[in-house]
Amino acid sequence: MADQGEYSGRLIAIDGTRGKDVIAAADALVASLKERQVECAISRFDASGLFGELAATGRGVHELSARTLALVYAADLAFRLQWEIRPALAAGGLVIAAPHIDSAIAIGSAHGLDEEWIRRLLRFAPKPHFRATAEEKKPGKGWKAAVDRGYGEYCAAMLPSMTDKASRRARKEALAILRRPRSPKVHRLADDDVAHLAKAITGSLRAARSRSASKPRSGRS
Repeated sequence: MADQGEYSGRLIAIDGTRGKDVIAAADALVASLKERQVECAISRFDASGLFGELAATGRGVHELSARTLALVYAADLAFRLQWEIRPALAAGGLVIAAPHIDSAIAIGSAHGLDEEWIRRLLRFAPKPHFRATAEEKKPGKGWKAAVDRGYGEYCAAMLPSMTDKASRRARKEALAILRRPRSPKVHRLADDDVAHLAKAITGSLRAARSRSASKPRSGRS
């Protein structure tokens, strides 16, 4: 992933297999940060409208594949980066990517794509300062096929092979990928509550302000 050192803001990635859970976690984090007098924006799935346009024309097209959907995900994320995420970071703000790249990696891999191929596809995405996974509701169930909820639900609606059984199996695999031990730390919002993550973010902001204030100023006396 691209480095984030050129920006003064903070990027928080919240990923998960179910769109409703990802958005609920993002909204809860915004509310928790607001209680601490910290404003934060959210960049949501399909901000570009590309997935909506494809749904309007591509439903029932048997040539549609998981690879095609991964490419559309990359295009949508590129749009979000250009128009939502990078402007907020450059202005020194906080922005939540809900989702970022881990959702695409987990869901795409569960649909048979090579994980390394997805990582290379999304390598343009900036590295988040904080990473979290949403609390998963109904983890034993497959995705509800819907084009307006999230990436997992969209794939279930658009891929011809997504029977109920296949959906349950794929979601289980995606969850296993998301839950793998990783470094740096990933805040699991099922274990670390939202307030804990908000506290870590505000602590990071205070530390950054303290470092900035302690730097000697150049110039003539």
